[in-house]
Amino acid sequence: MTPPTEATQSYRGFEQGPIRPPSEARSLLIRVSRNCPWNRCSFCPVYKQTEFSLRPASHVLQDIDSVHKHVNTLKREFADSARSVPADLDRIAGAIPREELAAFEVAYHWVFAGRMKSVFLQDADALVTIPTQLIEVLTHLRGCFPSVERVTSYSRARTIASRREADLKAIARAGLDRIHVGLESGSDQVLKRVSKGVTKEKHIEAGLKVKAAGMELSEYVMPGLGGTELSKTHALESADALNRMNPHFIRLRSLALPPNAPLFAEYQAGRFDKCNDVAMAKEILTLIESLDSITSVIKSDHVLNLFGDLEGTLPDDKPRMTGMMRAFLQMEPDEQRLYQVGRRLGMFCGISDMQIPRAREAAESACRQLGVTAENVDRITDELMTRFV
Repeated sequence: MTPPTEATQSYRGFEQGPIRPPSEARSLLIRVSRNCPWNRCSFCPVYKQTEFSLRPASHVLQDIDSVHKHVNTLKREFADSARSVPADLDRIAGAIPREELAAFEVAYHWVFAGRMKSVFLQDADALVTIPTQLIEVLTHLRGCFPSVERVTSYSRARTIASRREADLKAIARAGLDRIHVGLESGSDQVLKRVSKGVTKEKHIEAGLKVKAAGMELSEYVMPGLGGTELSKTHALESADALNRMNPHFIRLRSLALPPNAPLFAEYQAGRFDKCNDVAMAKEILTLIESLDSITSVIKSDHVLNLFGDLEGTLPDDKPRMTGMMRAFLQMEPDEQRLYQVGRRLGMFCGISDMQIPRAREAAESACRQLGVTAENVDRITDELMTRFV
């Protein structure tokens, strides 16, 4: 069935959705669809109580044209300077119609912060767009911004698997370089429990199709999603799925449970036993140890992750990455608690930061102020994590 569009509605101006991958923080965000076509994953608080719709291609093209116009204005006005001057910026913005200010602001940040290197197509599943329309958008985007180095999007494995190989190859040729897919888990038990709506085999099928089409594959894994009961199964089955796909990137995004995520109710009712940070570290260690004969780049590029500096290329960096997990697990409990709190408050990125006197002193002070103990550290760190969801 074709997803709903708003073709009968008039253009409402430049739009942006609520999220994008951490790696796309400096990208131009172009919204080709609104919200999520599945929207049933119990761990996800985003898009709940919203309706999915496709934006008409003509509206997306107008967004691109608006940004293009303002980019050209900024490049012309500041051609001789690497930075903007507030007075000049106020003058330029003052001459722009109110309905164009959103596009102007986006263009400004992309020019001066993003350096116009990358674009991300929103929202949760850009490939659900009719292939010919997505190709039209990509072609226009690349024509307006020929110097862009990377165009990426999210997509669901089920959507990718349903696309013809010829369409995926045509989309790649039109300019889509990378697809981010939420594997979350390779365990069918876990996937069913959290209502992911896709199986392990379908994930593998989709991942291989992305690569065969000539696009980079970025797979997200969610440590902690299996809870304590399925933690080992979650790690081993996820590693097996990744071993069979050999994605270009494996990105970690640890489970956090804000109150508006459906899984939170399961947790409160005692039907989901959440992993604490020590259990999470053991799970990540099992995952990485089980990755075999692949050449993926592992990234821990989300603020929710306990180890912000966990990064490397397999197989060469595997001993160093597993060593980081072991170092944490071998710490004395009070040192583990200090690191947990310091990490969640942004004082530490990795364990080595505990050797920085000012960072350590700040974390120690925070632990005293919060009254951190062995009994309450998990509750406190959970509360700190929900600020970033």
